[in-house]
Amino acid sequence: MKKLILAIDDSKAIRFLLQTVLGKEYQVVTAPDGCSAMFWLSKRNLPGLIITDAQHSDMQDWELVEQLSSSGIYKDIPMIVLSSLDKAHVQAQCEQFGVSAFFTKPFNPVDLMAEANRLLDNPALSSAAIAHAS
Repeated sequence: MKKLILAIDDSKAIRFLLQTVLGKEYQVVTAPDGCSAMFWLSKRNLPGLIITDAQHSDMQDWELVEQLSSSGIYKDIPMIVLSSLDKAHVQAQCEQFGVSAFFTKPFNPVDLMAEANRLLDNPALSSAAIAHAS
């Protein structure tokens, strides 16, 4: 059975890109916003990796990331943040919330796939130093 990735982004194009690129090796479930993602998670779905934007139309910036990283249920799931915010700000926030890796938009899908492979093959790395790409 393929490992499961939850990808959350308000951009339909980015969700499609993530589904296309990551879907070759993984089962990818997408959500357009934070509430949809939390609803899906509440149905006892536990992905091996969460990829999310830092900003969602239905939440404050970083709210979903903070909720997931402080949750007793979800905090051990590796998380990759995709963001168009300032890189230094994103890096600081990711360090604060224990995010595994981040990419600034636009990002290279090949690099994202490599990072997803790394985190899904070795979940212990999720609490290691943050990896980032531009």
